[in-house]
Amino acid sequence: MTEHVVVTTTTDSEDAARDLAARAVEAKLGACAQIVPITSVYRWEGEVRTDPEWRVEIKTAADRVPPLVSLLQEAHSYDLPEIIATPIEGGSAEYLAWLVSETRGD
Repeated sequence: MTEHVVVTTTTDSEDAARDLAARAVEAKLGACAQIVPITSVYRWEGEVRTDPEWRVEIKTAADRVPPLVSLLQEAHSYDLPEIIATPIEGGSAEYLAWLVSETRGD
C-alpha cells in the first residue's frame, strides 16, 4: 500500500464540511483538508437526485486511514456517507514528508 492517501467525503453543507475537516486535522488524522462546492448526481432510495454538496478531501498517511474513516463515520450526518481513500502515487517529497509529520502525535 502507498504511504500517502487522500480520503474523500461529501456532505450537505459548508458548515458540516468545515466541521469534518477541522475534526480530522485537530485529531492529527489528516495533515490538511480542502473543501470544494460540487453538484452530485446519484441514485438514492430508487430515485435519481441532483443536489449541491461540499466535497472534503483530507490528505493523510496510510496508517491513519482506519481511525480517520471511523471519525468521519461517527461525525457524519448522512446515513451512508461517501468515504473513500485514494492512494497518492507521487508528488513533492517535502510535502509528503510534511503530510506524515503532521499526522503524528505531539
